[in-house]
Amino acid sequence: MDYKKVKTDTNAVTRDITQFDEQTGNIYESVAILSKRANQIAMDLKEELNKKIEEFGITKDTGDEISENKEQIDLVRHYEMLPKPTLLAVQEFINKEVYFREEDEN
Repeated sequence: MDYKKVKTDTNAVTRDITQFDEQTGNIYESVAILSKRANQIAMDLKEELNKKIEEFGITKDTGDEISENKEQIDLVRHYEMLPKPTLLAVQEFINKEVYFREEDEN
């Protein structure tokens, strides 16, 4: 999913609690689903950022040699400006775009 194109708030917003338990019937289950989805999004974003940073070919990571690359700084700033994974997960959940299933207790 292209998280750069998702339209959501970049700051935390007060939400109606009934929006979260209407899909599952249990607010705690909804929070668990949101948590897992936020972790998935965070891992996707981290992998994507790491792949793009690898393209710059930085081989040394010493305190003495710090080279500033404007393109690399702009890339990192772009990712910092994206909405946080939790906010993206909440927006997906409210829009009913999150797939989840209940475990069988048997």
